[in-house]
Amino acid sequence: MGTMPTTNPSPILAALIAALPPDSVISDPDGMAGYRWDRALDSNAGTPLAVVRPTTTQDVQATVRFAAEHNIAVVPRGAGSGLSGGSSALDGCIVVSLERMRAVAVDPVTRTAVAQPGAFNAEVKAAAAEHGLWYPPDPSSFEICSIGGNVATNAGGLCCVKYGVTSDYVLGMTVVLADGTSVSLGGPRLKDAAGLSLTKLFVGSEGTLGIITEVTLRLVPAQRPASTLVATFPTLGDATQTVIDITRSMRPSMLELMDSVCINAVEDLTRMGLDRSAAAMLVIQSDEPGGTAAAEIVRIGELCEANNATEVYSTDDPEEGEAFVTARRMVLPAIEKLGTILLEDVGVPVSRLGDLVDGIGEISRNNRIVVSVVAHAGDGNTHPQIVFDPADPDQQKRAETAFDEIMGLAISLGGTITGEHGVGRLKRAWLPDYLGEDAMALNQRIKSALDPLNILNPGSVFPA
Repeated sequence: MGTMPTTNPSPILAALIAALPPDSVISDPDGMAGYRWDRALDSNAGTPLAVVRPTTTQDVQATVRFAAEHNIAVVPRGAGSGLSGGSSALDGCIVVSLERMRAVAVDPVTRTAVAQPGAFNAEVKAAAAEHGLWYPPDPSSFEICSIGGNVATNAGGLCCVKYGVTSDYVLGMTVVLADGTSVSLGGPRLKDAAGLSLTKLFVGSEGTLGIITEVTLRLVPAQRPASTLVATFPTLGDATQTVIDITRSMRPSMLELMDSVCINAVEDLTRMGLDRSAAAMLVIQSDEPGGTAAAEIVRIGELCEANNATEVYSTDDPEEGEAFVTARRMVLPAIEKLGTILLEDVGVPVSRLGDLVDGIGEISRNNRIVVSVVAHAGDGNTHPQIVFDPADPDQQKRAETAFDEIMGLAISLGGTITGEHGVGRLKRAWLPDYLGEDAMALNQRIKSALDPLNILNPGSVFPA
């Protein structure tokens, strides 16, 4: 019989405890406290009935069957690094934390990795590297985010401008459905046209259609050493026009943008000598073979200078280049030191990037609220960060207004309300406007067909 770290477990949990290995279930409030929300720190997060930490697909099946029998909501959880409230707990739910499912196995012949959902992105990268291979999806939080969470939100990152997002690397998976059935989809085959593309359906579904317990990932040969260019600009318009000019004819392996708020916040944290007077900084890399990378960097430098760059610096030294990439990765923790943040994840066609950034600046001024912008600029995916003091009700209201207006701006520019963080609970209200009535209804029909009791992550993406 399983055991629980509490002296007074709820009687309703007895059957679940009995069905799982020892120490799988937590039900005391102190033990469950750290499982109530993700990095979005959703203020409406509830208190679960229990937290289950499975180690096998069978454990997940037993948990979901119990939940279905008792009509209890199930909230899947990876590493808790999500930014959209997608794993916020609900009152009386069961949180299924996949943190103990960490195995990774690499097959260098098929160039695939089979990973359990709790494995960190960095652990998959490290396992692939042992065989001279690479797993490209590269969220800024790659060291602390889980593969299961990456698949659930279709995460992207710094390299996706050239190498694509998580869905481009998912070949198959094992998923537990809302009735406890376990199904295997896809596998270690690069081409497979048999049946509907169900694997892709579950990628990005944010735990609302099933719980992924294993995933087969495509790997590629190790990335070539990259050349790095860093350029600063007197205006955001100069920087965004440079991005458009670069992507018109080239495909760098990284093309990131930081505005002045980000630059100064990172400089406060690192003291690495970033130009505090710059309105924007681009961090660009090319990993093309041989002399092609050098030629591409030269051409990119010329485009930067043609767009009034105040400084253009390039290096072939991997450690020096990585220092600038690290500065870009540190933006979120650096901005978090300025106050509480509402983090956006809106994307537009690259041609509208300047309109989006200019519009965000206007929204910031009109609402008298700080909004910093960091972006995977090469694919138009931006992360506006609204900084506010939650102890000031007026400031919080202005922050929420800015959040709403940025979302509407992105939609009006032909963009999306999320490029990689997911809809979760924080953006659910804007999904119908983005998708349109018919597409939203189709999404709901699929959800209802696979989860008729609405027990899988209710209130995330879809209404509770």
